[in-house]
Amino acid sequence: MDSSSYGSDSGSAQRTRLFGRERPIHAVLGGGKVADVLLWRDTRVSAAILFGSAAIWFLFEVVEYTFVTLFCHIFITTMLVVFIWSAGADFFKWKPPRLPETILEEPAIRDVASTFHKKINDFLSELHYVASGNNPKLFFLILVSLWVISVIGSSVSTLNLLFFGLLCLEILPFLYEKYEDEVDDLASKINGRMKTRYQKFDVEVLGKIPRGPVKEKKIK
Repeated sequence: MDSSSYGSDSGSAQRTRLFGRERPIHAVLGGGKVADVLLWRDTRVSAAILFGSAAIWFLFEVVEYTFVTLFCHIFITTMLVVFIWSAGADFFKWKPPRLPETILEEPAIRDVASTFHKKINDFLSELHYVASGNNPKLFFLILVSLWVISVIGSSVSTLNLLFFGLLCLEILPFLYEKYEDEVDDLASKINGRMKTRYQKFDVEVLGKIPRGPVKEKKIK
């Protein structure tokens, strides 16, 4: 390794990253297939998810399909295709349609349920810890975030909000990885200003609010 590349690595190591992270964005997102999709390293899957969600948004929001109507139309179309395919298999020498006997394996369902159960328990435990007044900064941040979301939700439909959220998940990580240094520099400056204002707010407002008894978090 030459000195110039070493200097570059040292500079990047000393740079303040967004949210104080020390790992690459791909590792932060899990480092697996989900990270590949969000960072557009699996272009086909990422594009399929984006266009699929856009098609669903178009059908429900623009065409104004209802879920029941769309569900019935999809099943009607599927049944007609299978019927025509089966009826014409002998005449046109096609192979009749075959479906696998087991589409979802039982171990896979158990793994998903177990993971979902653990995530819910961890979320509720963290929520109880913060709501008890043990982390005033995070408590205040959650309240403000929920209030902002409630204001947005009152003027934007749930479908539009979900589609916008998915759009952000599909685009923002990719753009951040591409312009990582510029975003980190800007975020560092904003974070410095916010810390200064929060310290003033903490002394003048939060410091005067009585807190509940501090309980140690149980480490599982």
